[in-house]
Amino acid sequence: MDVNEFRRRGKEVVDAIADYYENLDNVPPLSAVSPGYLYKIMPNEAPEDPESFEDIQADIKTKIMPGMTHWQSGNFFAWFPSNSSFPAILGDMYSSMFNIVGFNWICSPAATELETVVMDWLGKLVGLDKRYMGIKDDGTEGTGGGVIQGTASEAHIVVMIAGREKALERLKAQGLSEDDADKMRYKFVAYFSDQTHSAGQKAANIIGCKTHTVPTGDDLRLTKQALRAAIAADKAAGLIPFFVCGTFGTTNTTAIDDLPGIAEVAESEHMWNHVDAAYAGAALVCPEFRPLAAGIERADSFNFNAHKWMLTNFDCSALWVADSTHLVNALSIHREYFPPAEDSTSFVKNYRDWQLPLGRRFRALKLWFVLRMYGASGIRAHIREHVRQAKWLEEKLLADGRFEILAPAVFGLVVFRLKASAISKSDKDADLESLNKANTDLVTYCNEDGRLFMLSTQLKGVVAVRVAIGSSFGTQKNVDLVLDVLKESASKVIAEF
Repeated sequence: MDVNEFRRRGKEVVDAIADYYENLDNVPPLSAVSPGYLYKIMPNEAPEDPESFEDIQADIKTKIMPGMTHWQSGNFFAWFPSNSSFPAILGDMYSSMFNIVGFNWICSPAATELETVVMDWLGKLVGLDKRYMGIKDDGTEGTGGGVIQGTASEAHIVVMIAGREKALERLKAQGLSEDDADKMRYKFVAYFSDQTHSAGQKAANIIGCKTHTVPTGDDLRLTKQALRAAIAADKAAGLIPFFVCGTFGTTNTTAIDDLPGIAEVAESEHMWNHVDAAYAGAALVCPEFRPLAAGIERADSFNFNAHKWMLTNFDCSALWVADSTHLVNALSIHREYFPPAEDSTSFVKNYRDWQLPLGRRFRALKLWFVLRMYGASGIRAHIREHVRQAKWLEEKLLADGRFEILAPAVFGLVVFRLKASAISKSDKDADLESLNKANTDLVTYCNEDGRLFMLSTQLKGVVAVRVAIGSSFGTQKNVDLVLDVLKESASKVIAEF
């Protein structure tokens, strides 16, 4: 393909992408293929000779498209959104054009410096404390800073490594030799609640530390009291608390942990305090949500996924640390083929030392496009509209009389179930087993309808239905459809009991 054909084919692809988004609500959001479908219809080997662009385009439509679950559909309500937007797509196109491997400043100065700039922009936009900024008001380098990770899972790993480094340095400051301090690693314990995202446990598995899952109460929040009790038990057993994760917006219900209380405990126990706001952190662009996040200013690190609810195509997970020292010390490795910049300034950051891989894409470009083409006002309007839709759906479900809300809709997530009284054929409410089956069936019927996709979850043994509103391209019409399908499916379920 030469440049002239690329120019022509590129325009065709842009048209195909635009057509896809224009017609997305007319396609079932959930793929209906069976496992192995593609293997059966694809050749067993790569082609020996070049194939035409037309043939490849035809295979996109007939072979790839049937196996796609359409995350960008306005009728996708299953997991938290993975937002895309046209500005972010354009930014990604430029990133693909440059195709850099940006492990240090000299690889492409603009890539490093733009990331520093936009992460400070974004941090200020969500109301982060100045200690998280990479550049101080006077233009000098700050001790903290932001970096774009691939996912919140990667962010979890790198800050847990930083927390381990901090704990080891503290042991050595107490007089232990480096070897003796290193031998204590097997006693390190990280703390999560029973509602913390699985990324926490995965990070612990990777770095090889112990974990303590702290039970939550009826409100599904990690509290200061529960954390203190868990730490006391572990310290009595000779273990060393070193890391705790508080969550701003859990996956199951968007519960918000006791962030000020967790910060108090972390400070007194010299633990690394990480706040995972992967989904709900985007809401902090709206000042009215910031009081809910009191305590994040005391954390050692804070993370949210701009690729979830902030119009930026995957992958773009924003991580800030208040002090990058331990992170860089833990992840920095020098080789002679990593030449330093001749003039080291505030903007010369080796982001390879802030992440797991060496190489990194120019992800700051798509975030830059989004921040500029939507502006703060556009992003706030995007978030607020989804919150309004979620509260509207919550009100309509309550008004129906057959549903009950299991967690208040604070952001874009509605968590509910059919009532026990709704499925009962007598004066006595249905038992939990019957109620759980009814709500499992409710989700099954909704998805079998084919017009939308949602999920159930479990809250301490209770089956709940989740409707996650947040598509970049969704409208009130899509939420109207959810309500209609839920009502129709509820009638079917009730008729069977």
